[in-house]
Amino acid sequence: MITRDRLVDACHQLLKADAFKDYTLNGLQVAGRSEIGKVMTGVTACQALLDEAVAWGADLVLVHHGYFWKNEPVAITGMKRRRLGTLMANDINLLAYHLPLDAHATLGNNARLAAKLDFASDGCADGDLGSGLVWLGAPHAPMDSVGLGRHLAQRLQREPMVIVAHDRPIQRVAWCTGGAQDMIMQACEAGADAFISGEISERTTHLAREMGISYYAAGHHATERYGVQALGEWLAGEFGIEHRFVDIDNPA
Repeated sequence: MITRDRLVDACHQLLKADAFKDYTLNGLQVAGRSEIGKVMTGVTACQALLDEAVAWGADLVLVHHGYFWKNEPVAITGMKRRRLGTLMANDINLLAYHLPLDAHATLGNNARLAAKLDFASDGCADGDLGSGLVWLGAPHAPMDSVGLGRHLAQRLQREPMVIVAHDRPIQRVAWCTGGAQDMIMQACEAGADAFISGEISERTTHLAREMGISYYAAGHHATERYGVQALGEWLAGEFGIEHRFVDIDNPA
């Protein structure tokens, strides 16, 4: 067992959460019991994940996508009331980290995606490793745009949407998990032959073709499953608590 406050402080310091200007609250979002022995992780604090947490007897739910996003309605009604009600009725804590969990140099979503795809990362296009969000590196073996799409499908078990923008070999890759399709311009300016993110917008196709950088929408959920698992495993190893990751299926 560990106290909630000690666990939250450990996460906050590890992820350097206060250094990020974000669209949401990073850290403890809903306070529950003060002693933590079981932590459940998931990508998003949806009702299905909360129900799993109740059934398992979790003391704390740790997610990448929590609540209280910028410009969302503030009224606690409907779905929001049900979710918060589930947490509060069962005295479960909710801890969420967004951009800090994307950026962390070893446990973050971008770092763990690189490991999953066997990319050799060597920096970021928008800052230092640990603070930047657009990661840069090289694939594990020579491949073309179509081959990179097959590699993503095999490693992530999800068929990506691929915009092939050239026929040259993929020697330099950029990636940013989640909804980062508009960072394609930064990836191109950094010299990448391909950019991988989670989602695609109508404009992304034209940007990729006209800039000559192949684009891969590999899934918001699919690209962001790994950071929160790594953080949960770190907590388990550091403090001797139980950790369980639950993957709530999401095709987006």
